[in-house]
Amino acid sequence: MSVTLAQASTIVDVALKKARDNNLAPLTVAVLDAGGHLVAFKREDKSGILRFDIAFGKAWGALGMGFGSRTLAGRAAKTPQFFTMLAAASGGRMVTNPGGVLIRDGSGTIIGACGISGDTSDKDEMCASAGIEAAGLKADPGTD
Repeated sequence: MSVTLAQASTIVDVALKKARDNNLAPLTVAVLDAGGHLVAFKREDKSGILRFDIAFGKAWGALGMGFGSRTLAGRAAKTPQFFTMLAAASGGRMVTNPGGVLIRDGSGTIIGACGISGDTSDKDEMCASAGIEAAGLKADPGTD
């Protein structure tokens, strides 16, 4: 099973509403299915042109490694050479900053990931988690 279009649309819309409610910088939100394919995407006005690549990379890296990008960030700081090799192996698609949140179903199975870029990583992650939870799914951002 993978995240559905309806679920992904809810995730994106709620994440962006959370950002506006908290007066955050313009965000870019990408939701990927379990296979790493883009399901839903929105880029707010005035969000930078690199934000899609960053949001996608946060979600894709989380899926590829099987844990949220908060965990990726912590591990990258401890083993930079390994993550340099992962970056090369992934063709530079993996971004190891918080804001890539795994999406789990009720049984805990990974069904996708949401990546957000635009504000601080902690705020990006907060919006992703809010969107995932609003879709009735479990958000797994990883741990420090």
